[in-house]
Formats: sequence, structure tokens, C-alpha cells
Amino acid sequence: EEPAMPRKDPRHPGPAAPQALPLLLALAGAGVVMSQQRFPLPQPLSIDNIAATGDSLLLAGGNCLYKLSPSLQEQLGLRLLEGAQNCTHPAGTRNKLRLPDLQGDRLLTGWALHGGSCQVRQLSNLQPQTNQSEVVSCLPQGSTTGLLFAPLEDTERYLALAAAYQVPKVKTICVSSVSDANTALTMRRLQDLSLTSGDSATVKRKEPPLHFVDAFLWDKHLFFPYYPLGEAEAQPSVALLRIPEKSALVFNHFGEVRLDCGGRGILLSSSLLGAEGWWAGVFSTKQSDRSWNSTALCIFSTQEMENGCKAVQWDFHMAFCDVLSSDFQRKQISPVKTSPTLIHSDLSAVYATVILNKTVLFLGTRDGQLLKAILNNKMEPNCPEILYEIEGETPVFPKLILDPLDSDYIYLTSADEVRRIPVANCNKYGSCKECLSAKDPHCGWCYAFFRCTLKGNCSHANNSRDWVNISHEAGKCLTIQTPQIDRNKIVVTAVGDVSTHSINHLVCIVKNIKTNQVLCKKEKPQIMNCSCELNNAALRKSIPAVEVTFIFDSWNLSETFQLKNMFVKGCISVIASCQKCIYTGNCTLCTVKHLSPFAACKPDDSGQDQQDSCPNFVEATKAGKRVHSVAKDLVNAAIQLISIASIEPLWISVLGKKEVIITGGNFTIASNITVVLSGTSGCKQDIIPISKVLNDTHARFSFPPRRKEAKRVCIKANRGKCSTPITVYYVSKPSCTKMEPNITWASGGNILLCGRNFNVTDSIIISDDQRTDITIFGCSGKSSCSFQSPALLSFKSLKIVNVSLKVENVLIPCMKLQYHPDPVFIEYQLHTEMDPHLELKLYKKNDILDISENEIKVTLSHMNGAVLETINFTVQNITRTTDRSTILCKAERKKLGKIELSTVKVYVSLGNFMQEVEKKSLHKYLYVLTLLPILLLGVIVVAIVVTRYKSKQLTRKMSQQIELLEWDIRKKIRDGFAELQMDQLDVVDNFGTVPFLDYKHFALRTFFPESGGFASIFIEDMHANVPPSRDHKQKDESLTMLHALICNKNVLVTLIHTLEKQKSFSVKDSVTRCLFASFLTIALQSKLVYLTHILEVLTRDLMEQSSNTQPKLMLRRTESVVEKLLTNWMSICLSGFLRETVGEPFYKLVTALNQRINKGPVDVITCKALYTLNEDWLLWQVTEFKPVALNVVFEKIPENESSDTCLNIQVNVLDCDTIGQAKDKIFQAFLNKNGSLYGLQLSETGLELQTGAQHRELLDIDGSTVILEDGITKLNTIGHYEISDGATIKVFKKETNFTSDAEYANDHCHLILPDSEEPQGAMHKGKQKFEMKEMYLTKLLSTKVAIHLVVENLFKSIWSLPNNKAPIAIKYFFDFLDAQAESKKITDPDVVHIWKTNSLPLRFWVNILKNPQFVFDIKKTPHIDGCLSVIAQAFMDAFSLTEQQLGKEAPTNKLLYAKDIPLYKEEVKAYYKAIRDLPLLPSEAEEFLTQESKKHENEFNEDVALTEIYKYIAKYFDEILHKLEKEQGLEDAQKDLLHVKALFEEKKKCKWM
Repeated sequence: EEPAMPRKDPRHPGPAAPQALPLLLALAGAGVVMSQQRFPLPQPLSIDNIAATGDSLLLAGGNCLYKLSPSLQEQLGLRLLEGAQNCTHPAGTRNKLRLPDLQGDRLLTGWALHGGSCQVRQLSNLQPQTNQSEVVSCLPQGSTTGLLFAPLEDTERYLALAAAYQVPKVKTICVSSVSDANTALTMRRLQDLSLTSGDSATVKRKEPPLHFVDAFLWDKHLFFPYYPLGEAEAQPSVALLRIPEKSALVFNHFGEVRLDCGGRGILLSSSLLGAEGWWAGVFSTKQSDRSWNSTALCIFSTQEMENGCKAVQWDFHMAFCDVLSSDFQRKQISPVKTSPTLIHSDLSAVYATVILNKTVLFLGTRDGQLLKAILNNKMEPNCPEILYEIEGETPVFPKLILDPLDSDYIYLTSADEVRRIPVANCNKYGSCKECLSAKDPHCGWCYAFFRCTLKGNCSHANNSRDWVNISHEAGKCLTIQTPQIDRNKIVVTAVGDVSTHSINHLVCIVKNIKTNQVLCKKEKPQIMNCSCELNNAALRKSIPAVEVTFIFDSWNLSETFQLKNMFVKGCISVIASCQKCIYTGNCTLCTVKHLSPFAACKPDDSGQDQQDSCPNFVEATKAGKRVHSVAKDLVNAAIQLISIASIEPLWISVLGKKEVIITGGNFTIASNITVVLSGTSGCKQDIIPISKVLNDTHARFSFPPRRKEAKRVCIKANRGKCSTPITVYYVSKPSCTKMEPNITWASGGNILLCGRNFNVTDSIIISDDQRTDITIFGCSGKSSCSFQSPALLSFKSLKIVNVSLKVENVLIPCMKLQYHPDPVFIEYQLHTEMDPHLELKLYKKNDILDISENEIKVTLSHMNGAVLETINFTVQNITRTTDRSTILCKAERKKLGKIELSTVKVYVSLGNFMQEVEKKSLHKYLYVLTLLPILLLGVIVVAIVVTRYKSKQLTRKMSQQIELLEWDIRKKIRDGFAELQMDQLDVVDNFGTVPFLDYKHFALRTFFPESGGFASIFIEDMHANVPPSRDHKQKDESLTMLHALICNKNVLVTLIHTLEKQKSFSVKDSVTRCLFASFLTIALQSKLVYLTHILEVLTRDLMEQSSNTQPKLMLRRTESVVEKLLTNWMSICLSGFLRETVGEPFYKLVTALNQRINKGPVDVITCKALYTLNEDWLLWQVTEFKPVALNVVFEKIPENESSDTCLNIQVNVLDCDTIGQAKDKIFQAFLNKNGSLYGLQLSETGLELQTGAQHRELLDIDGSTVILEDGITKLNTIGHYEISDGATIKVFKKETNFTSDAEYANDHCHLILPDSEEPQGAMHKGKQKFEMKEMYLTKLLSTKVAIHLVVENLFKSIWSLPNNKAPIAIKYFFDFLDAQAESKKITDPDVVHIWKTNSLPLRFWVNILKNPQFVFDIKKTPHIDGCLSVIAQAFMDAFSLTEQQLGKEAPTNKLLYAKDIPLYKEEVKAYYKAIRDLPLLPSEAEEFLTQESKKHENEFNEDVALTEIYKYIAKYFDEILHKLEKEQGLEDAQKDLLHVKALFEEKKKCKWM
């Protein structure tokens, strides 16, 4: 019985009207591409997960969750992950889990962010309901899979989760705090994602880590397929958990079973075959290996896996069930083994289903193919059909899903795109018999259109009379039988299963094809028989063929028959059927079927009479016996040994290869040699004969066109056994994506093609519109192909040619290439004044060739005595003017001797083009003066000429020097201007995870910024030696009494005022006051509400002191305890705001500054740099520099053996970098590329330059180091070793550890001399360049522009109001200041503005901005400190009320942000106004302070703080006691103070302190 198919989506229209649908189907069959249903994710996102619900498709990519309609035409919802800015920021987020719960209208999503968080969302709108961190794997490479289940019906649902919290050879960046990195399986309640109780809540793994592929439920068992990571002989396995029959979730059985699929150790994809109890998996060998049998699909019985499952401990620790002994595990338990159902080279995904009792497999491949295989009753596959191929050949995602509303479609996911693909290509079958014989359960014959279609594409498909599937026999298809011909009539019959068709109205028509004449028409013929009575003579002469049509109620059946040879003499009596007719070889039959309108099958008009060509069957039989005898003799011949060693080429396109050379042995002594080519199992082998044996070891044959995959090739002779096979690779046709450059010159230049599969290209064809083809051979690379364009000289201005790729006589269009005339070099000028340093200027006519410096080769030759000397010049730059371009070249001579200008010849070459450039002509009129006739006048004239000549020569030299100087200055100014306009986006956004310090270290660094020794005494673990049950009564009595004493507000205020009046506790000793305030803050950390009241009292007292003099100066300096208390209070209350809102923009600023500084030269001795914000740190003496691209190879070390670690990377350095600086950049590039450190310290590694077989270690100082005239050692640089672009540098581990971070003294230099303003090359006579510091001030501005957006984002994050709500501490204290101003009758708004500025930006934010090490785990360099000081100054200027009057002589630090300050001031005023206008309930502040107290409770050792406070009390004990005696109501406090002193004195005697 045919199972019910899922209903069609009501949003999709049904089939077209009967008149239109045949046309649409015909277009589809002809290959016309309809609108493809696809959904791409925006770049650079990729799809991490996919799942289908009842009416939608869910995708996850980056930080976003997409909900799509099943047709992919409509986006139903988009949800951003909590805490993410957009889909791509923060980068590196991966989705780990997506489980729809249709029963509860919920969706489970897991992300690597926040330690592996998991959310329960509402399925309809994707809104989060529950969030739990540390659930799924937080590693990008870590796997996570799970399923939902209920132990009993109508009971609570649970989540069974399998995850990898550790990956071998990859640094673990997060660990599940619920257990540890060894946790593998967890059981959680779906309601709140909490762990269930009992030992079965978690299952731990052994070593090595595991990779989980799937999770599914079958027969009250939970199955978790997985395979071990990092093992050479990994064996896939399945972990099983039995679901308890009671409602309590207590698992009493756990087991493992090994799987053997032909020895393949990696499981790629998994699919359960529903109710059949079969499970299909795609298995693979090692990821690095690829051969014809690399992957295979195996089908296992779930019942057999249950039976084979034992309570063993291969990969897991089971604490809640009995475990078999290890000896039994090793000896008695064998894996569940099955033979591969299907072998393929590149499988990556599988989806299995059963349709009409046929097992159907949808398979994805690593090269972007979607295959479909159908298994017979013996579970043997047919040759898989290619349903779809992705053009970009990206790997198919391991998960394939059917359309939830229309099972005629399947989703194909790859990289960043999902496509909706039909499950079958039914239209390729032309007849009913072919359609049903194909045994594809998705296809059936549609009688309404006489097409093989999917059921959904046939109108009235629910009517079994109009659409039949493979459950009907192919022999019962309704067809018109071959006509029976008598002398006077033709009889035709419609045969087939006519019982299923309505025959209410039936018409039979027979037509003459040649004349279109109706020979007969009969309605309601008897039993679908139709006979036409015709004249016999007419049949022979005028009717070569007839068209027979049976017209039913709503459709018709038509066929055309050739009649010409049916009347051959002798054939009529022999032919009893169509098959016999064709067998005789004399008669022809046209069986082409047609749809309305009818088309004729044209007869054979050759007119030849074949009446005498009937075959002699006796002779044919005898000939067949002779052939059989010969074949038998060949079989009985001795089978000769034959072997195969290699095949050239191994890479073949899908078009095949005509010329293939096979290398082996015994070719000349063997006979009947054939090559056997086989690919995917189930597909027919190709038996290819050897076309020619070249010698005993070489032979030639051809590969036929075949589908892309890796195939197996072996060779045999005389039907013997096949040799050991090797693998050949069929790939798609090559394609081009880019050509650089796309312009060349007539003589030809170098061209680079980029694309795919160039290694199967036979040649490159250059052709023009005159059909002139030029062939270029050679293309060895797979993704790139470089060649030199041929010379084309027969054109005037422009010629466009086609570049095509030739593969097996097939031309594949590639790109268009423009030819322009060759460049024209006009003349040259040679300057030898600074010999051996030569300067050459070439002048070229302007063109559009856009020739770069690297393409031009300049050579100069001259006679040096009797020897011809050749000098190669290096092109420095090309300057373009309105009429010509100037090419500046420089060279250094290696030989001595004067250059004879008369012998100089200059040659320029570009690709195939070469030209000798003429010398610039002299003024010939000077020679005319020598021809004066009068000798006396001639002498005078000669003297004048000589004088003028000398003067002009001197002037010319001076002009040349001035011109060079002007050109150099113009170049620097132009470069600075261009950099200022174009370099503002040079900030890398991807800066990784922000390394925040924890609260404890942040607070201590702000409390004790200059007294780091105090920090260590407060960070000891409070719970290390103290039982958690200890109460305050067990605390030291002296400290308890002291703590109670300072918790008395009147006592504490009196104590602080008394201390501040002491001379040794003076204003000048601000450090002492700050330390006391910090000790007091730590002691009252758990009582922030009380500390805030103390702060208010002390602030009011300070106002009383300041009100009589200058109220605007209050809180400006740290001269009292209350001012430091305010700083500490702000640090405590704003720590959360700093971390959540300001931290990331601040870290981005520090990162951007580091990137900008390292972009240009940095002097390693003075730390000055070309790119900076601070003029004091500007390296204005910079020499010329250029970037150098290095290919760096890291030596493989045990600390870095991960297969995912990239050990070959490209690093950009500068030629002026020292070896130490280059090493820093190399290690930073390794960290950026792999996300982890190399594993060795900088001092443990060295750099080695590899040139061919030579290796040279690179050091800052070695035997080749230059010693300057005054004994100063110049550090070696990249340029010193003459390292060029593309050089290979190896990073190796040193045998002896040398310290590379040495501080160089004043007897070393890098770019400038120590304690000097001159560049290090200035002592060379006459060769230093004219440099001015002011020429490089634009570098400050370019740096400011480059980080401008980062600075603005930081400032706005500080004075922003998230959710239109200010931080409670700021709002509370600002309201307090407003109230105090109002109570003191202060009407000047500037006073309150200054109070707020001094209390928040000045006391807190500037301190943070200038000290990033307070917030992050980083080191602050002096250069970064100088740059941050400029930014902090601009920040404070924004809060200032005074208008700055800056002149041209103002400091650059002030001028840099002068234009931005007015805008910032307006934003600050709006910020202050917005805070003032916001409401604040008194309870909010107290509630906030109480929460902060509890949050940081027991963070510090309060006993130490109390001890330090007592030291101050003991020092000024008499003064404090005397002050308490004067105060009324503090008598008890006096007694308590005396008691505290007695207790501390007693402790001293016991030597406790």
C-alpha cells in the first residue's frame, strides 16, 4: 500500500493548466533553469546549523538566528544573539545546537559564546525564555549534539546532551565549571536546563577527547555515535543509555559498541531510517588521505547494536552501572561489523528514508554534489544519480533535511548558502516503461501530460488513473502495439492496464504522415482495437508511415509507425511482433511519442529496395560458433603477470583524456591488455583497451568522459586478475575568476589567471575577432596559472582578444584581454656625481598601461677600460605629469673606475618588450661659436664660451640638487596628504577576546596605583585556611572591636578629621592620606551604604572649607582623605559599567594604537615611531623604508601538533625592522592566524633565512654587523641581510637559550644615533638628505584620523546613557552635588559643572584612560602612555568651560583635537543635562549599593586593612583620644578605643604581629 505523502504547502500554487503545464515541463526537461530557490547568508558568515520545524526552516550563522519559509523565499524572523552587536561582531561565534520542540513550541539553541551558553526560546518568535551558560561546547572545533525525550508519556521532557569540552593540540579556552573538561554526556531538565540529580546526570570520558556526530532515540535507548580525536587508529563507536521505565530519571545501564565499516576511523554524518530500525553512517579514512575508497556508507541494525552493546570502559567512566573486566573487554567483545553499502571518494553527508518499501539515500559530497542512491531488496545500491552540483564546489553540510511541508524537495546546505532541490529528476525518463523501470519511488507516469513526473507535478495526481508509480508493473504501461498489416487493412491495438482508465469516450484516428490525410476515424472501437481497410497498391506507393492516435476523455495517446519495409517480400509472414521485425534487420519502426500538437516521425525516403537483404540465419549461427571457439582459446591461454606503477596525468577533467601514459611492467609480453576504471560502487566499470604499447614499461590509452570523483584504476591482461589499483581524480572543467592585469602591451607581458582546476588544462588559447588563434602551453597550478601574453603587432590603438582554456578540444571562455601599443621611452638622464651611487631618470610617454615599478627592468652598459660593465638599476618610483612620466632609478656600482659617458647604453625591458633609450640631446648651437673666421675674435669668443659653459655647468648642478630636494619635499608632502586621506580605515576590528582583569585586581590597582607592594597582602585566598562555617565571633577580638569602632559614623568622622590636622599627616604627604583612604575602603567594602554616608559627611565638610575661598577648586586635587575615598567609591560602583559598556571600545583603542605604531618604522633603542599622536615620540629622522612579505615556516614542535594549526604563514615586515622586531611580528601573525600561541617563548626561538640549500641564522648582532666610525654598533635589519619579497624564513627552536630582550646601551643604534637628532647615516659625507621635523607632523594627524572613529566611540560610550538610564552611582552623586549647591545658595551653574567634572571625569575616567593596565591584563609601554596622555587631555578639554585660544605656536598635542573639542563640549553639556533630568528613587541607590556589597563580599582580606588602620590610630592615639573626650556622646567610644589598644598590645606580647 502506498504511504500517505506529506500534504503540499497551501502557499505554493498547484500545477499549471493542462495547456500550459506541458510547455513548462518541456522547458524543464530541456534544461531551462527555473527560478532557483536559495537563501544566502551575508558575507563573511557561514552556516553552522540547520533544523526544520513543522512550517519553517531554521538557520544559524555567526551571531544570528534565521527563520525562513520552507520555499526559502521569505524570511519569517531574525534574532540576534544576546550581547552581540550584529551578525558578525563579536567574530568567531559558532552555533553548537539547534533542537526544535514542537510539542512545547520551544527551540533550544546553543552557542560557543559565554562559555557555551544554551537558550530555550519560543519557537514562534525566537524570543529567549531561559538562558544557561556552560552547557554546550564553547570551543570552535568542539562538537555538540543532543535530543529531547520523555521517560514516559505525559511526563517532564529532558535534554540529553553530548559535547566535547576539549580538543587535542588546541589550547583550551574554556572549561565547563559544572564538572570539568572530561565531561562528555549530561542530562538536563528542559524547563531550566539544570542538571538532573544523581550519578547519571553526567558521564565522563577517558583520553583522548571525543567528537560526537549525532544523537537519536530508538527502542527506549539513547544512541550517541562518536569517534575519538587525535588517535592514529581511531574506531567509531556508539554510546547507549537505556531510558528508565519509571518517571525518575535514573539510568541503570550504559554501554559502548564499536563499529567497523571497512576499517574507516572517522564518522562524518548519520541518519536513522525511522521505523525500520536501520542506521546509516558516512565513514571516512584520515582527513588528509583522499583516494577512490576514502569514504563509505555503511548501514547498521540498531537491534544488532543494542545486542552488541556491553558495559565496557573503552572511552567512558561509568559510576552508576556494573563494568565488565578489562580482560573480557579485550578478548571477548568484538565490534559490530558490516560491509560498506556504497563506496565513494568524497562523501560528507547522508539522509536515508524509505519510500514504497525502497530505501533511498541522499548523499552529499565534499566537492558540492548531491547524489541519490536507491537500494534493492538485497540492500545493494544502484549507480547514484547526480541530483545537483554546486558551482563553487563547496563541501555539503553533514546534515541533509527534507522540506517539512513538501517531501518532493530536500535542503542542500553548503558554506554560506542553503538551496531547495527536487528529490528526483523524473523528466529524464521519456516513456512510461522507462519511468517505472527506473525503480525511483519518487517518480511516476503522469497520463495527464504523458510525462514522468513527481506526484506533486501531475495535476489530479490523487486520481490513481492519472499517475502511477513503481508499484505498478512497467509491462502494464498503456501503449499502442505494433500494427498488424494484411493485404487490405491495418490493425492497431492499445495494450496495457486499461482497467484503471475511464473509457467513457474513445476515438481512434489513423493518418497518412506524408499527406496528413485521415485514413480512418472510429469512435468507441471494440476493446481498444482499431482497423483501417486500405487498397494494397496505395499502401506501397503513397503511405510510407502512419500516425495512430487514441483519444480518451481528457488525454490522448499517439504513436507513429514506419510502413515502408513492412511489405518487403518474405517479411510479412515472418514478422509476428515488433521485436522480430527489428531482429531481421530489414524493417524499421518509429516509436517516438508526441504530445499535442502532434509531430510526425518522418519516414526513410531513401527508396532503396531491401527485399533481397534478408539475413541468412544459418550462416550467422555458424559464425557465432567460430567466435565462441576463438574466445575459449583465449581464456585458456596462460595469464601473464602485469603491473602498474604510475599514470600521467593523474588529474582528469570530466571531459576525459585522449592521451594518457601508463607506466608499469611486462607490457610487451602480455596480450589483450585492458585498463579497468571504476568509481562509486554500484556504477558500471569501464573496460578500456590499451591503444598502443610503447615499450615494455609504457603504454598509451584514453580516459572516457565521466562524472567528477576519485576513481580506481588497475590493469590486467587475458582476463587475469587486476593489478594493484591506484587513484585518478576526475574534476570539473576549469574556470576563471580573475585575471591580473587585464591590460597588456603589443610585445606581451606577464599575466596571472586565478580560478579552479587549471592543472587539467591542455593549453591557453588567445584569439581575436579575425579568428587568429595563438596557443600557449603550460599550466601547472590548480588555482592559478601564469603566462606571458604573446606579441600582437598588427593593430594601431586597441585590440581586445579572448582568453580561453582548451581541454580535450573543448574551448572554455575565460576572460577578455586588452592589447595596447608598446610603451614609448623618450630619453634618459644619468647622474654620476655621487658615484658609486648612480641615479638614472627615464622619461616615458604617457599611456594607460599602468606599468608598475616591479615590471620594469633597467640595464646600463658602458666600457670600463677594456671591459664591458653591466649595471642593473632598481626602479624607485614613477612620477606622472601632464605630458610624460619620469621613472627614477638607482644603482650602486660594485667596480671602481670612471664611467665613460660616450660608451653608455641604457636598455629597458618589460616582458617581451625591449628598447634602447636615447640620451638627452645637448644644445648644438654652442659648437657654432668654434667656427668664427677671425682668430682674435675666436680666442675671445672661446674664452667667453668656456666661462659661460663653466657657469652653466655649476648652475645646472645646483639646479639638479635643488630639483632633487624639491622633488623629495614634494613627495613627502604628497605622501603625507595621500596617507591622510586614504589611511583612515587601517584599523583592524578583529582584536580577539578582551583580556579583562577580575574585580579584585582592578580594584587593587586603582586603590594603590603607586604602591604595588600592598596589593599582594590583600589577594590571598580568604578560604584557604579558614573553614567556610566560621562566623564573626571566631574572628580576632581586637579586629572585631576595631571594625565595630569605625562603623560608628561620629567616631570615624572625628578620627579622619583628627588625622588630617596632624603635621606628619599633612597635605604635602598625599600618599599617606591615599593609603589610609584605600585601607578604609577595603575595610568597609561589605558596607557600601555606610561608606557612602561617610563620603557625604566628609564632602559637606570639605565644601565648608572650600566655600570661603575658591569653591571651583574643590575635588580638583587629591589632598584629603575624602577625595581619595571618592575615587575608590567611583571605582567600585562603576566597575560593572566600565566592563560592560566602556571596556571593549577602550581595548580597541589600545589595540588600534599598537597597530598604528607598528605600521611604520619604530626605533628599537629610543622607542620613537613614525606613526604616533605625541610629538615627543615622533621619529622624524626616518629613512626610506619599504614592506617585505616573508613566507614563514614554523618548525613543528610537540607543543603544537594540532592538524588545525597552520605552520606556513605570510608575514609583512619592514626592511628597516631589526631581527627582534621581525620576530615579534612573526609571532603576532601566528597568534592572529591560529588563535593560539606558538608554544615557545621568543628567547627560545631563532630565525633562519633559507635560500636553496643554504641556511643562514638571522641575529640582531653577528659577525656581519656594521660598526660606525665612533664605535657605535648598528643593529642588523631585514634590509641588512638583503631579504627580498617572497623569501622563506624558518622559525626553529634554539638548542641554547639566549636572551633576546636585552636592553641595548648607548653604544648601539638602530634608526637614529643615541642622544642625537640625526639619522644614523648622517656621518656619510654629502649623502644625508635634508630633513625637517615639521615635514613629518602630518604623521600625527594621519594617526589621529586613522583612530578617530575608535576615539569617538570610546568617548560616546563613556558619556552615553544605555537604555536612557545613567549608572546609579553617577546619578546619585550628581544629585547630591546639585542639592548641596542649592542648600548653599550657589547660583553660578559653572560651580556645579566643575564639581561634577572634578568628581567623575577627573577623578575616575582620566585615571582609567591613562592606565589601561588597571582594566586589562596588558603591559603599558612608554610610547602608548604618551599617546594616551594626548587623548586624555582632549577628553578633559571636552569638560572644560573655558574657551581655548590656540595660535599657530600652540603645542601640537592641543592643536590635534582643537576642532573636535567644541563638538565634544556640546555632547558633555547634553550628558550632564540628561543625567539631571532623569528620575532616581532613593531606594534604587541603596538597593544598588547593597547588591554591590554582597557581590564583592570576602573579595579582600579585611583583617589586613584593619591592622593597617590601627597603625595610624596607634601613631596618633593621644590626639585621637583627646579629640573624643571633647566630643559629647562619645564616652563609650573612648572606652572602646582604650580596649582596642589593650587587645593589640596583648597581641604584640604574644608575637602575633
